[in-house]
Amino acid sequence: MSLPEATSLPVGFAVGLDTGVQQRGRVLMGGAPFRILTLSPKAADLLVDGSVVVGDQTSAALARRLLASGVAHPRPTPAAPELITVVVPVKDRPAGLERLLRQVVETVSPTPSLVVVDDGSRDQLAIARIARTYGARLLRHPMPYGPSAARNAGLRVAETRLVAFLDSDCAPVAGWLQPLLDHFADPLVAVVAPRIVSLGEPSSWIGRYEKFASSLDRGPAEASVQPRSRVSYVPSAALLVRRSAVGDGFDEGMRVAEDVDLVWRLVEAGWTVRYEPRSQVEHEHRTRLLEWMRTRAFYGTGAAPLALRHGDAVAPLVMDRWSASAWGLALTGWPGTLAGLGITAVAARRLARRLRVDVPALEDVDRTSRQLVFHGTLASGWQVASLLTRHAWPITLAASLVSRRARRVAVAVALGEGLVSWYRDRPPLDPVRYVAARRLDDLAYGTGLWLGALRHRTLAPLRPAFTKVTRPGR
Repeated sequence: MSLPEATSLPVGFAVGLDTGVQQRGRVLMGGAPFRILTLSPKAADLLVDGSVVVGDQTSAALARRLLASGVAHPRPTPAAPELITVVVPVKDRPAGLERLLRQVVETVSPTPSLVVVDDGSRDQLAIARIARTYGARLLRHPMPYGPSAARNAGLRVAETRLVAFLDSDCAPVAGWLQPLLDHFADPLVAVVAPRIVSLGEPSSWIGRYEKFASSLDRGPAEASVQPRSRVSYVPSAALLVRRSAVGDGFDEGMRVAEDVDLVWRLVEAGWTVRYEPRSQVEHEHRTRLLEWMRTRAFYGTGAAPLALRHGDAVAPLVMDRWSASAWGLALTGWPGTLAGLGITAVAARRLARRLRVDVPALEDVDRTSRQLVFHGTLASGWQVASLLTRHAWPITLAASLVSRRARRVAVAVALGEGLVSWYRDRPPLDPVRYVAARRLDDLAYGTGLWLGALRHRTLAPLRPAFTKVTRPGR
């Protein structure tokens, strides 16, 4: 996973500010995680209409700084067609494999090198027949070694610069490859992931919820993928990777969350991972209630091994101590809520004093500090609601059984969070079934999280992380 010697962005490579970033003179505010950057006068001159085009070392350095800070995204020129290798791990899913290979052949030019890894299927003849039909190289495991081992087996025989991993329950949409290819003009890009969307129109209410709220779908907005950001991971159901960057690939000792682990190891090593929603790959979501809940619980079991490897990057709650104190008091009742508001006001005043020192170019400091503290406090409250209903639901339930106040708080949070989410996102479900599905989602994931914690004998995935306010960058 060592970085290449040449990391400069090529001439003509452009970057554009994220749509959520505010530019106030020479000050940029936004990104994920949130940043406040002060540009030098020369850098501000290079930023024209919210974008920078690389033309020399100075503009290249500025573009790299904006990308690394998460306040801007790549705007590369279209890449030339290139031969890639497509690796497909499969186990007992011949119909899905046939559909996927057909879609790949129809949507990729030049026709890629295809590698099918049969991870111990019961009907090996069916898998072999389909692989032969599409001219794919077939690798076989005598027994199921897991998806990580299957992907790595395909990675080891790949000879192309780029390798696509596609699961057999996926179907790429026409034009999916080009937006991913374009990102590799940046020599630091190791992985680019498409948006995972639902295959077909679901008929059940759980299917409609999953189409809207699947954990595989990272949303409509592009992003740099990194821990504690809006897009903190991307699923391995569909990835395009730089073969030289990923080294030995996935950790074969992990049967779940191996994709998150790979992404975070790459980011820690200095590589860039991008999420590109202009590229879409359809996925055959689980739509039957019990199967869907088992899948959610299985995902939850991955939190413990991730926490043991990556520390508080998995923390269910990350906030500064001012917000933690305000919300802790608010949960005790109205007197505590008033005290929490007072703490928030003090935090805004302290932030204003700090901004005047650290960001002298920022205008209207008082209004800015109030906005930042207000939005930060709301975001922290959302994390508290998620903690109570998802990660720590057994504790919330136990407290509700012995305390009327805790019971009222739990019911208010469970209904309030669900209804606010429904109103904000307007999913294709009525509010009753949407809230019910959201709470079942939390129940399943939280159960898996606790089972994983017990299995690994650790409370690491349940520990909150308290942060200090970092100084704005320049």
